[in-house]
Order: sequence, then structure tokens, then C-alpha cells
Amino acid sequence: MRGEHAGYACGAALGFLGDLIAADPRRGHPVAAFGRAAAAAERRLWRDHRGYGAVHTVVCAGGATAAAALVQRTVRTPAARAALTAVTVWAVLGGTSLGREARAVGEALTAGDLTAARARLPHLCGRDPQALDGPQMARAVVESVAENTSDAVVGALVWGALGGVPGLVAFRAVNTLDAMVGHKSPRYRRFGWAAARLDDVAGWPGSRLTAALTVLAGPDRRGALRAWRADGGAHPSPNAGPVEASFAGALGVRLGGTLAYGGRTEHRPVLNGAAPPPAVPDIERAVRLSRRVGVLALAATVAGRLAAGALRHRRRTR
Repeated sequence: MRGEHAGYACGAALGFLGDLIAADPRRGHPVAAFGRAAAAAERRLWRDHRGYGAVHTVVCAGGATAAAALVQRTVRTPAARAALTAVTVWAVLGGTSLGREARAVGEALTAGDLTAARARLPHLCGRDPQALDGPQMARAVVESVAENTSDAVVGALVWGALGGVPGLVAFRAVNTLDAMVGHKSPRYRRFGWAAARLDDVAGWPGSRLTAALTVLAGPDRRGALRAWRADGGAHPSPNAGPVEASFAGALGVRLGGTLAYGGRTEHRPVLNGAAPPPAVPDIERAVRLSRRVGVLALAATVAGRLAAGALRHRRRTR
């Protein structure tokens, strides 16, 4: 059992390194394959009804998790388990791609090319780029980097430490389903309800760890903690709120406010309201903070799994 935990630690570190080096491929990514399968299931199951949406969520997320558990059971040797963990961690993490897309928008904004920035922004978030000017796009990028640090990095590492390969796959499947059907458009208001609520539950521990690590890693620790406490609960998302608020405080910028998303306008609470809005250079600062948080999350989750394994071993040998 101790070897199993050490194998997970080694695999998680290798997978994290793989994401740093290789990032996400343009084609043939396992998460994209899951998305296509989920879209095919949606075409068969869609009804304007919460029950059908719940069935869709169980079929897609449950099926992916069960398949991952079956594969893990068939892998016997410690080296093979570590390799499976490494490949899975690489597949579910998206930190390097997150930074790459954020920097691409930032470079276009620095060059004054709003057309290029608007063309690239949908790779990062679902907002209507045509409704945004340069400063608004900078804000959208910083907010997306903050939220996706939790969704694309920390949350996956947390569930990997808790559940191994099935935990990694389950979290990524739930998060992907939420991105596909969890928004409040007329088509998905009922059908996507189950995916959105399950994503709220799955994202809770990762978002709190992300906020805490942002306080530790940010350039303004007091500001990050203050904004998290004051404004984290005001956001309509129970998980995005603490993360975006802590990033806002750490970077000394103001986030939140009006945005255009999915064909509708939303007025979200302002986070860290006394600070100025983000400028283009804050995109790079956000990416660097995201990377530091990711590294700390890897260390914390691996250490937590090793400590839990050691504790269980000690109890068994008494």
C-alpha cells in the first residue's frame, strides 16, 4: 500500500511535468474524445427536463469513471500504475494550455490588435468577445486564469490524491460536462442542472485550496486574504467566487462587474472593489501566479496522499 502511494506521487509529478513540457495536443486529446462522446449521448437523451439531464450526467461521468477504475484494476505492477497515473494527470491537467491561451490574448492586446484578441478569447472563455474592448478583455482573461487554475489544475490534483486515476477522470468528466451543458441558456437551464450542481460539489475542495494557495503564493498575501473573506461569497458561483476574489486581492486589481456571456448580459458583484481594473500586464502576472499555485497544489496533494498512506499503514501495524 505504501508503494501504491509512492507510485501515485511519482506518477502525479511526471504527469505535471508532462503538462509543462507538452501541454494539450491540438488534436486527439482524450478530453476532446470524451466531449464528442458526451455530445453524441446528448443528442439521444436531450429533453427539456432535469431528469433526462441527470441520466446524461450519470451515463457520461459515471461511465468514464467506471472505465478508469477498470483500467486501474487491470494494471498490477507499481511501475505500470505510476505510468498510468502520469498519463492520466497529463491528460486532465490544462495549466500550460491555460497560460498559453492567456498570453496569446495578452500579446494581441499589447500589439493593439483587438481583432486578433477577440478571435483568440473564445479559446479561453465563453464570453462574447465582440462586446468587449481591450480593458474588458484583459479583465476576462485574468478572471478566466483565476477560475481555471482551480478547474484545470488544482481541482484535478485534489481528486487524484483522493481517488487515484478514477478520481482524476471523474473530476475532469464532471467539469467538462458542466462546460458543455451546465450554463443557464434556454436549452440547458433544466437539462444541464445536474451537471452544474455536481460540478459545484466536485469543485468545492479544489477552489478552497486554490484560494488558500493564492494567499500563500500571491504578491499581496494580506490583500488576497482580505478580498477572499470580504467578496468570495458574493460571486454567483460558489467555487469561482473565492478563487477570483483571492486572485483579485493578490494581484491588486478589481474583478467582476458586467459581462456578456452566452448571448445574455450578467451583472456580477465587484471583487476587491477599491483596486483599479486589470491592465494588459496583469495577464502575465496572473499566469505566473497560476503556475505558482499549481506547483504548490501538486506538492500539497502529493504530501497529503503520502501522509494518509503512512497513517493507514501505521494503524494496520499496531
